[in-house]
Amino acid sequence: MLTEDKTLRQFFDPVRVDLNRFDKLIGKHLRADSALIQSVVEHLLEKRGKRIRPTFLFLTARCSGMNHADMISAALAIELIHTATLLHDDVIDEADTRRGHKTVNSKWNNLISILMGDFFFAKSFRLLVSTKCPELMERVSKTTEIVSFGELRQIEECGNFDLSEDTYLDIISAKTASLFSTSAVSGALLNNASSREVNRLSSFGENVGISFQIADDLLDLIGDTKKIGKQVGSDLMQGKATLPLIFSLKKSSRKIRDEITGILSNGTKKSEYRKVIDFIMDYGGIEYARSRAEQFGENGLKLLRKYGASKYYTALENVVNFTINREN
Repeated sequence: MLTEDKTLRQFFDPVRVDLNRFDKLIGKHLRADSALIQSVVEHLLEKRGKRIRPTFLFLTARCSGMNHADMISAALAIELIHTATLLHDDVIDEADTRRGHKTVNSKWNNLISILMGDFFFAKSFRLLVSTKCPELMERVSKTTEIVSFGELRQIEECGNFDLSEDTYLDIISAKTASLFSTSAVSGALLNNASSREVNRLSSFGENVGISFQIADDLLDLIGDTKKIGKQVGSDLMQGKATLPLIFSLKKSSRKIRDEITGILSNGTKKSEYRKVIDFIMDYGGIEYARSRAEQFGENGLKLLRKYGASKYYTALENVVNFTINREN
């Protein structure tokens, strides 16, 4: 398996020019005549994420021949929406760190984190208006609604350890995969592509987004706190049922199931965390979830093969492999 740094370089390099333009413009668009806003923006840009969604947008657009001058603006808008949701999530989760970096709510306070998220949402929609593409504006607006719905559904289902795999997939499709889907389809919308092409690229993005979230949920169980930049086991401690747990509970006897759900219902303590992880491993939950992530990733890639071999398609294969096998 490729090391993470090498994998990142491999799928970034084909769209390096696009990403460089993206990096230059994001600071410019977030500049404000406020020392507070500027300090928060600089704090966020200091420890940037992997820019998976912008990279995904650029690679998919170029792989499918759907390039457009405004795809930088679309990528910026989508990344700002993603960042806004993270700022809000950190308040909800009472998180102190993200990617090994202090969260805004931890360094400042909850109010600033919420309002900065709102500020990013507003900036995002100004960028979308600048594209003068009604289809893109409608798509991103609808996606923002779907993401919020997915987050609310997840909160609604906290503590429900009878959650089915289908319901879990519906939730992560909304809260995570919908933004990947919109990233993948942005180039097609800007180019007024046919509904068939839009549907193809949308489905590709949704499949990869589901794969990404399943892999992310796996990291919460078996990741390294230092590498993922947050406390391992936070999902369990918050009562979130993710795919490895859902599968393992379904496979276990009633007695074992009652014992594990009893531990989880009382708020998983660090001393009991290992017992729950061992249970999930013993019942094949880790392997099953990884196989499902691989399946969704492969389903997505199949949809792009009609565009033929290219450095962009190869890079997208690396994106999918990275999402499934990443360590942070």
